Amino acid sequence: MDFGRLPELQGIDFTLPLDHPDARALLQRADPAPAEPGIWVGCPTWTNKAWLGTWYPLGLRETEQLNWYARQFNSLEVNVTHYRVPDAETVRRWLAATPEHFRFCPKLPQAISHDRELFRTEDLTNSFCRALEALGPRLGTAFLQLPPTFAPPQLPRLERYLLDWPAHLPLAVELRHPAWYHDAGLLAETGALLEALGKTWVISDVASRRDVLHQRLTTPAAFVRFNGHALHRTDYLRADAWAERIAYWLSQGLHAVYFFIHQRDVNDAPTWAQYFLQRLSKLTGRELHLPKLVVQPVQGKLF
Repeated sequence: MDFGRLPELQGIDFTLPLDHPDARALLQRADPAPAEPGIWVGCPTWTNKAWLGTWYPLGLRETEQLNWYARQFNSLEVNVTHYRVPDAETVRRWLAATPEHFRFCPKLPQAISHDRELFRTEDLTNSFCRALEALGPRLGTAFLQLPPTFAPPQLPRLERYLLDWPAHLPLAVELRHPAWYHDAGLLAETGALLEALGKTWVISDVASRRDVLHQRLTTPAAFVRFNGHALHRTDYLRADAWAERIAYWLSQGLHAVYFFIHQRDVNDAPTWAQYFLQRLSKLTGRELHLPKLVVQPVQGKLF
């Protein structure tokens, strides 16, 4: 995720804003949370050759990497679906490679979100939704990432699209145009619309766009996309802040959180995840699964 990435971090205030006033009210109105709310953490890709010999065994074939990814993380931001709708055989392979507790969060095809900007996309949407349904219980939350050109005057088009979206398929929406966030009235209107339609508003934590940290929960599920910076010291301060905020949301009745880690160097993502999950585990009192370095077998020596 290069959106909002900066080459230099000097002068950036990474403090997490306070929650939007309507976020707490939403949690108070929501149904009671499950006994063990879902904490889903992952990366945007599983085919990471750079992990061979560290997070994956040396010599692991690409066809086996999803299975190993699912041993390290319990969720995946599926970016390959942004470029093509997976066919039935692809979905079957995904299901065969992952355990029952794993969750996929597929991104809507760019033909829907970027090329057509939600206009006349019925056939494409229906095809994509069939693929989502094939994931069964392993579907987490699909997400619709709208381009920076998709501005507030197009809100009626977004509303129409969301009204037509199948209610049984969870969906999160990412809005990038700055105008969505620079007017308190519009932000409140957008949040109220997404809440009324049961759609999650994606929260992005990126260096150059602190406005997209709107902290407005619109469903009892949070969907956070975190953009780190090579394990800079601020990455760890941000990990502390996010662990504290998520633990608080969970204590207030949040049902689930989906948290996806983007780092320019993919080797940094599991390292950051280890630290973040350790902090979150301590704050929630839950034993959360951490990514672990793979111990390579030592070859015996001949004497």
